[in-house]
Amino acid sequence: MKVLRLHGAKDLRLHEEPKPVPGPGESLIGITAVGLCGSDLHWFSETGIGDAQLIKPLILGHEFAGEIAEGERCGERVAVDPAISCGECDRCREGNPNLCPTLRFAGHGVDDGALCELIAWPDRCLHPLPESLTDTEGVMLEPLGVAIHAVDLGCLRSGMRVGVFGCGPIGLLIIQLARIMGAIQIVATDKLTHRLEAARVAGATEIFKVNHDQRRSEIWNATDGEGVDVAFEVAGENEAVETAISSAKPGASVILVGIPDDDRTSFQASVARRKGLTIKLCRRMKHTYPRAIHLVESGLVEVRSLVTHTFSIDEYEQAFEVATRRDGLKVIIRPSQSKH
Repeated sequence: MKVLRLHGAKDLRLHEEPKPVPGPGESLIGITAVGLCGSDLHWFSETGIGDAQLIKPLILGHEFAGEIAEGERCGERVAVDPAISCGECDRCREGNPNLCPTLRFAGHGVDDGALCELIAWPDRCLHPLPESLTDTEGVMLEPLGVAIHAVDLGCLRSGMRVGVFGCGPIGLLIIQLARIMGAIQIVATDKLTHRLEAARVAGATEIFKVNHDQRRSEIWNATDGEGVDVAFEVAGENEAVETAISSAKPGASVILVGIPDDDRTSFQASVARRKGLTIKLCRRMKHTYPRAIHLVESGLVEVRSLVTHTFSIDEYEQAFEVATRRDGLKVIIRPSQSKH
């Protein structure tokens, strides 16, 4: 089977390898679609994220969907949760499997991901896809799950003002969720014009192209001098963190979702302290796949339009070039062909 492995910074190589053999409680999945995430680009450009570094050639990819290739469920289409928690530790028993200390995650550390034709994965991580959802929509359930978890952390309620600072796919999904949850105002910022236009379509009521302090004062004025009730930083840049904090009203919550390039987050402490802000960090997601499936299947959240580029696995170089330049929104690679 075809396998795409990262050997070093920007050093991806296509290999032919034997197909994996599923273990107890696992199924063999023919992978039909894989999304490229910002974290994949960190691995691609920097060979790691924080203290997780490349120690062997690694298969990237954690946003994926496919078809069960063998056994009684052969042919069943599934979206795949990339996180494998132990289920036994205190964190798991407390309902926080995303904080499991022995968590395995596709395309991270020593655990291979989905940029290959076949993968063996635990059955408990496989979520059947309704016939009405395409493989592309199945891929987008993972970033939607992160957005759902971020919104849960923000304790969003109807009538709130919301700020979303960074309008990549997860930021755009947070905007959609805030809209359907009854936010009366959604302020969005980004450096890229096409992402701001996507934010407007998603439901943002005001959009601002990033321009340092000038934009912060404009955001404050746009909220009638009130500030936002919940600010979501989804850019992975300290400038966005500072803007989120400056735009938050006293007593607000700031949810940090982005992953910074240098593994450091900083902000002006006096502003955050005097406002009495609650700052939370978003660690992937938990128990969100069923909710994500229902939201997309019902039409409450639209994900298909966020996919702007699709490539075969043989076109991986072009796919990563487009994703790195941030030409569109979501880039998808198709290791295997599918009718959906």
